Amino acid sequence: MASMEKRLQKELQALTKDPPKGVRVSPDGTCRTLSEWIVDLDGAPGTLYEGEHFQLQFKFSSRYPFDSPQVTFIGTNIPLHPHVYSNGHICLSILTEDWSPALSVQSVCLSIISMLSSCTEKKRPPDNSFYVKTCSKNPKKTRWWYHDDSV
Repeated sequence: MASMEKRLQKELQALTKDPPKGVRVSPDGTCRTLSEWIVDLDGAPGTLYEGEHFQLQFKFSSRYPFDSPQVTFIGTNIPLHPHVYSNGHICLSILTEDWSPALSVQSVCLSIISMLSSCTEKKRPPDNSFYVKTCSKNPKKTRWWYHDDSV
């Protein structure tokens, strides 16, 4: 447990002191606890999401970094994106089966910004209504099918 806390403190410090462009630890929910963070994310300039602001919630288990964090969009502005469900769940392989302990909160944020930036059409996943009605509250319990990496 101590190594998980040490790792999270180190990552939080790095994200606070030198965040990637468009990413910052939210001042209104910085760290409810060390195991739950709110991160503000800005849409990248020159993309469909330019000028938009989003919030991500990170929840870390006691097995972090060997277990991926649970990451969801929260709040009233959930991006319209083919890999983001209206309940904030994100279909992104590094959040589940492609997770590696070498990844960090910073790399997850950069991957999400990259995913948003490469989008060419704002729309929900085709199965959004069904998924939102039937899914677990924890997106990590979903068996995602990664079939389209072109958006």
